[in-house]
Amino acid sequence: MSDPTRFDLDDRQRAMLAEMGVRVWWPASPAQTEAAPVAAAPVASAAPAPVAVAPVETQPAPKPAPVTPPPARAAAQALNVKPLADGVDRMDWAALQETAAACQACGLCEQRKNSVFGVGDVQADWLVVGEAPGEEDDLAGEPFVGQAGQLLDNMLKAVGLSRKAQGAGGVYIANVTKCRTPGTQNPSPEELATCAPYLARQVALVQPKIILLMGRFAVQSVLQTTEPLGKLRGQVHTHQGVPVVVTYHPSYLLRNPADKAKAWADLVLALKTVQG
Repeated sequence: MSDPTRFDLDDRQRAMLAEMGVRVWWPASPAQTEAAPVAAAPVASAAPAPVAVAPVETQPAPKPAPVTPPPARAAAQALNVKPLADGVDRMDWAALQETAAACQACGLCEQRKNSVFGVGDVQADWLVVGEAPGEEDDLAGEPFVGQAGQLLDNMLKAVGLSRKAQGAGGVYIANVTKCRTPGTQNPSPEELATCAPYLARQVALVQPKIILLMGRFAVQSVLQTTEPLGKLRGQVHTHQGVPVVVTYHPSYLLRNPADKAKAWADLVLALKTVQG
């Protein structure tokens, strides 16, 4: 019986995979591994005669010093935050972007250089949603720059899309938070929830035919689930009535290039959903 996960690729598909840096190969059957020799258990010798031992007075073990957890970012900066602006769900593009740029509704505003709002065709069929902006994104004021952005551009090119295109080949790219997190920290649930109305309004304004979620924090924010990303792949979900496909973040793929083939399968699913 043939392998149901294997399929033939034509020249166009091979070229598209090459743009993503995916090598097409089929793994051989796993080799049988030889079990490591088990050392023989030593033979127990005869037990020595019991020896009388004088009782020794023991001291109780000292109690470990209490560890004080570091304060949460939101708690440390609570005095500096302001309420989210009213009417975000009714704003047009200009007002929404201006409001996000001046937002101080959570502690992430303290270290940002630029609000990272979004880029691309605001009437695109595809909406790509990432996690939190990185340092390079913060400096450029644009999502997905640097190596992760280059990989994303190649992934989009593989399915005929570009962040610079308008119309059929266009795509709109945004993140679930509009400000970067300190260092390499992940966005907190409070930060994701605070920024969610901005993305919700972007979805309503773009009215895409497909939403591609990249990374677990994009999944948590949009689909409101903590299910592992691996369990959510290969399915079509919905958000605000729009089909949603889940895949890996380009930063993850740079660290785990073997999973690029899975990301390609996710792109194919999204493409078929749009075309279907």
